[in-house]
Amino acid sequence: MFMQNNLVLVNIGNHFDLKASVFQAPRRGIYSFSFHVVKVYNRQTIQVNLMQNDYPVISAFAGDQDVTREAASNGVLLMVEREDRVYLKLERGTLMGGWKYSTFSGFLVFPL
Repeated sequence: MFMQNNLVLVNIGNHFDLKASVFQAPRRGIYSFSFHVVKVYNRQTIQVNLMQNDYPVISAFAGDQDVTREAASNGVLLMVEREDRVYLKLERGTLMGGWKYSTFSGFLVFPL
């Protein structure tokens, strides 16, 4: 699954729901997830969490007050159960332009 600019570019198996912006795992396994978020013209700190079933797993921050664009990225290998939900949540701040300058991707590394 790969999402950028509010478009799903790759979604083999259709397990990413664009309307809800949630990936639902089709099987138990080790998955790789990564995201890259861009804050544009925003003089505040943002925090984005990668969530698994409503629990934060990893975070990324962008908080420089003197730039017009700033990026925050992170990635993780994650043990996921069948039907677990994985998604991004803006925990702090606002994204000018929404998620349009950001990417979110994930794939199965090893089935269990």
